[in-house]
Amino acid sequence: MTPRIPIIHGITERGDGREELDLEFSNGERRLYRRQRARGNGAVVMVAISEPGVVLLTREYACGLHRYELGLPRGRIDDGETPLQAANRELKEEVGFGARRLQVLRTLSLVPSYMDHVTHLVLAQDLYPERLPGDEPEQLEVLPWRLDALDQLMLRDECSEGRALAALFIAREWLARNPDGITDV
Repeated sequence: MTPRIPIIHGITERGDGREELDLEFSNGERRLYRRQRARGNGAVVMVAISEPGVVLLTREYACGLHRYELGLPRGRIDDGETPLQAANRELKEEVGFGARRLQVLRTLSLVPSYMDHVTHLVLAQDLYPERLPGDEPEQLEVLPWRLDALDQLMLRDECSEGRALAALFIAREWLARNPDGITDV
């Protein structure tokens, strides 16, 4: 049985996207919870299939870890964009390809007990070359990786982002169940 969602008695803005929520739970207990509000419209992470069974990865400088990280192309959803439009734009900026077939497979959350940020996992197929200028200070290295070798990728120190690893495994399973890929154009 799913418990009843707590009642919100009040929300206090603390600045810089932080809030405190005065909550009452179904058992009558009251607590003050803190959460970080997302800036913008969310994000997209793309699993771009370059050929059957092969995904395009990027190697990009990761400031938080001060190293280069191997992962998936990703980015923000700009004002007025849908997740699919943002995914196609980011693909063109980061890997130099657009996609004729795109589908949101699911939405992933980051630290849902503390943040309301969501990332849309987009499968991109039927790629074609097209590059748009991006905001990266250097062109990203693009590496093809076989989906049947994810077990090797997940053990590499340079591939540690949870969203990317989750997206790759979700997409691999989705493609195994849908061998023809995306059918809606």
